[in-house]
Amino acid sequence: MVEPESPLAPVYRPGSYGNITDGVGVNLREMRPGSIVEVASWPGKTAAILKAIKSATALSVGSAAGAGAVSDTNNAFNIAPGRFLVVTQAEGLSEKLTRSIGEAAGTVADLSHGRTAIRISGARSEWLLAKFFAVDFAVPIFSVGSGLSTVHHDIFAAIQRTGGDQFDVYVFRSFARSFFTALCYAAEEDGYEIQ
Repeated sequence: MVEPESPLAPVYRPGSYGNITDGVGVNLREMRPGSIVEVASWPGKTAAILKAIKSATALSVGSAAGAGAVSDTNNAFNIAPGRFLVVTQAEGLSEKLTRSIGEAAGTVADLSHGRTAIRISGARSEWLLAKFFAVDFAVPIFSVGSGLSTVHHDIFAAIQRTGGDQFDVYVFRSFARSFFTALCYAAEEDGYEIQ
């Protein structure tokens, strides 16, 4: 199977840019996960959904708003009541979860073809994200594994902290280029590197 061209291709030019006098404050990298899946539970079936996610990814995700978990190859987090975004490096997660969950507990939607994943990392990553979203990204509030869904103007974004100074942002593929370009402009003051 031929992998589709990245929507970022015209603007994705590896290198260092902006004010790099004192070093690079932000790193930007397109992630190419094998599966990006949204799982939604029927009323009263969230426990069954969480069990299926754990079975498929070995991640224990809570049902509270923003709850999530991260490993080297899998991420999952709550994006709304009874709804979870699950990301793995392997392909085929949608089919695996569909078999595990069944129609009685909820639905599974494969978003792999419709989302672009951008990793934002570095000492100034929280500052960069705060320019776009009215969210407190400080560690005590937004800890590793935590996630949320929000918007920047009309661009929907699901965001998860996947490391101390690292966030994975998932946006609609059709908005990815304009969002990435805006990230680059906003990161100029701190210096950024496209990896």
